[in-house]
Amino acid sequence: MPQLDGDAPVKKTTPIALTIAGSDSGGGAGVQADLKAMSANGSFGTSVITAITAQNTTSVTAVHEVPADVVAAQIKAVLSDIQVGAIKLGMLFSTAIIDAVAQGLADFKGPIVVDPVMIAKSGDALLQNAAIEAMVAKILPLATLLTPNLPEAARLLREPQARTLAEITSQGLRLLGMGPSAVLMKGGHAEGDTCTDILIEAGGRVTALSAPRIVTRNTHGTGCTYSAAIAANLSKGLDLHSSVVAAHSYLQGAIAAADQLQIGKGHGPVHHFYGQW
Repeated sequence: MPQLDGDAPVKKTTPIALTIAGSDSGGGAGVQADLKAMSANGSFGTSVITAITAQNTTSVTAVHEVPADVVAAQIKAVLSDIQVGAIKLGMLFSTAIIDAVAQGLADFKGPIVVDPVMIAKSGDALLQNAAIEAMVAKILPLATLLTPNLPEAARLLREPQARTLAEITSQGLRLLGMGPSAVLMKGGHAEGDTCTDILIEAGGRVTALSAPRIVTRNTHGTGCTYSAAIAANLSKGLDLHSSVVAAHSYLQGAIAAADQLQIGKGHGPVHHFYGQW
């Protein structure tokens, strides 16, 4: 329809997502992976840095915690000016940062994806043990979706790691009872030729997302990438179920293309832009 004289032009809404997470100097995980995944999935990424890690594909050699008041100031700066459609939470590191994030998001009305980052691919700790209780008490109830891998789910529940699909589903249901609106149990740490994620929604809907296990050592940042892609899809207005399904497909492509990249000597990153280059 042609624009009539006097009619204001219709502005296209820009999908915007926010990542609140740690920085990975190697570029494969953390905020850097989040922003790549958000961009690749059609959302403009904004960021709040909670910690600075000296990190590459083999190890984390140093962690500098960003002061909680600076984390709070970053959240306020973004949300007071930019229309964020969805938020992803990653590495929060300490009780002080968890408190600042919980307070900063108290009035946010959009969806929040919580990736309870605890341990790096190299085995280094990214969440202090003393902060786990604060994570459970203050962050899980904010979650539209909680996305733990199997070791993270076990630590949150203080139980042994789930081994079977029945155990994985059972732990997911117990995590659902701790406050999130939905839980995505990621099956990458399970055994077998097929990797299955279990999406459990508050209404009782349970969905198994399965894909052939891809043999590659380049899986650094898969959890960050997955949750950021979900947040990007939510920021575009997709419902939760559709956002997870689309992100699952995107992640499988990024893992399948990971060996096209030659990054570092250890666990390299997935290929976030396999659809572009």
